[in-house]
This record gives sequence, C-alpha cells and structure tokens, in this order.
Amino acid sequence: MVRHLNLAGVGGVLATLVTVEGSAYRRPGARMLIAEGGVRIGSVSGGCLEEDLLERSRRVSSTGRAELVVYDTTAENDLLWGVGLGCHGVVRILLEPLPARPGWAATLAENLRAGRATDVAVVWESTAESLGTILPDARARAGLKAESRVFRETIEPPTPLYIFGAGDDAQPLARLACDLGWSVTVADPRPAMPTEARFPGMSGLVVGPADDLVARVAPAPGSLAVVMTHHYLHDRPLLRHLLPIPLAYLGLLGPRTRAQKILADIAEDGLVVTPAMRSRLRAPVGLDLGADGPEEVALSIIAEMKAVLAGRDGRPLRDRTLPIHA
Repeated sequence: MVRHLNLAGVGGVLATLVTVEGSAYRRPGARMLIAEGGVRIGSVSGGCLEEDLLERSRRVSSTGRAELVVYDTTAENDLLWGVGLGCHGVVRILLEPLPARPGWAATLAENLRAGRATDVAVVWESTAESLGTILPDARARAGLKAESRVFRETIEPPTPLYIFGAGDDAQPLARLACDLGWSVTVADPRPAMPTEARFPGMSGLVVGPADDLVARVAPAPGSLAVVMTHHYLHDRPLLRHLLPIPLAYLGLLGPRTRAQKILADIAEDGLVVTPAMRSRLRAPVGLDLGADGPEEVALSIIAEMKAVLAGRDGRPLRDRTLPIHA
C-alpha cells in the first residue's frame, strides 16, 4: 500500500479502522486505499464493508473532507437492515482524502526500507483539528487538543524471513511469506538456485559458501530463519552459525534423528549448544497438519512461524477460552 501511496499522480481515499468495540473481523490499524478509478488495495473487514465504503469514498473525494463512518452490528435487526456482519460489534472507520504523495507516506516508506518502525496517529474526531493521518512528532503531540480522539500506532517494518536453501520446496514457502507482507531473503550455496526467475519479488537473493552464507545474509536477532538445503554438508555449517543468534524462530527441515545428528556433530566441532539454542530450534520444522508435498509443508511452516510470533500454541480456535484477539 505504501508503494502505491508514493506513486506520482496517484491520489485517493484512505480508510482506516480506528476503533473496535466487541467483535470484528479486523483490528484497529487495518487500512484500505481506494485509489483513483475505484481500485482497492487492502481491506478493513472480511469483505462486507468495502462496497459501502467505496460509495462513501466518492463523496469524501469530491468534498475533500474526511468522514467518520460507524457500523453498529450489535442490533438484532442488523442481519435484515444493516450490512449483515454478524460480528456483534461496533467499528469506526475514518475515510480521509489523500493527495498523490502524502508526506507521512514518504517518511513511512523510507523507514520501512531502512528497517525502522514509524509512529503514526490518526485524528478521527475533533472539534478543532483536521481529521486524518499525521506523524506524531513532539510538536504535533503537544498541539493535539485534549478533546481530540486519536488512534495511535507503531508500524513495524516487515517481518524478516531468511530461507537457507533454494530448492523447489522453498518456492511455495517464499510465496506464502511474501503474501503475508514479510521481507523474504533466499540464500543457497548453489548459484543456479536462488535466482530471480525462480524466486521473483524477494527482498534478497544471496549466493555463497555454506560456511560463509549466514555471515553474508547477517540475519538480525528476532528474525525468522529456516534451513532446508536437503544437503547435510550444507545444513551443518548453516545451523552452526545460526544457533548462537537469538532468532525469534529457527527451523530445520528433515526428521528428528537427522537434526539430532547435526547437533551432535556441531557440538563435536566445539560449539556449546545451550538449552536456549535447543529451545529456539524447531526440528522437525512446522506444525502437525499432516502435510504432504511442498505447498502443504510450506503451509505448516508458515503456520508455526505465525504462532511463534503471536505467542500462540497453534491449537484450534474452538478450544481457545480467551477472546481470539486477546
């Protein structure tokens, strides 16, 4: 979405979900850009509000004034007379007109490229200030009136995933991660494997000796990584250099006995494999989905990564006693 906001000559209307009371499909911070010509990028619901917002956006675009839209689906007759969400909640969505290249979007894009987080604020109700998205620097925060209602958010850079191994089974994994908006780097000792033709749209494609590949990629602490070269002599040095890094997730493709042998060999090489290192390692990688084939295996790996990032255990939602988004 940020890329489209910074294209020359592309304006439109930005819809931002600013508050949720009760149940809703998306959480505050969900956004949808309605570009010129009615082209929609992103979503703020499961598809039930977008058509109505598209109609309302035409008025916002013509008047140049932001508009707050409230959808209340708590009433029993909503299924008959409302939008039929069935979520039993109240959501507020701000529609704001945008110039071709808003200044805050340029700053956000620059920070995302540099891997920096960006604080943004959306003034969605005020008697004294303009409604819309701003960058809340110290001066802006001081200037916001007490009566203004503001949604504040820190937009983090894309989740970094490093895939060591560029075989055919790495391709669906990379595609799924890109669909989630993650920043994906594919690395392999074999020059013919991590190519643009095989892995289009990746953030990085890296080639180098297995013993030097982790240093060339330089994954930061808190990143995600999976080793899947299918070659023992490649996996062993890769895992040796990845284990000491405090990654959020480290997976190794292959059976448990293979992983145990690699760990034993790494220990013989002189690396002290600590309990913390072992706890970070997911081997065999992925959730138990009964996966068979590259696409299904990729799904099980992505699902486990997402569960780890969210601090969840991957159990069925019907077995969860807490609210889904708690």
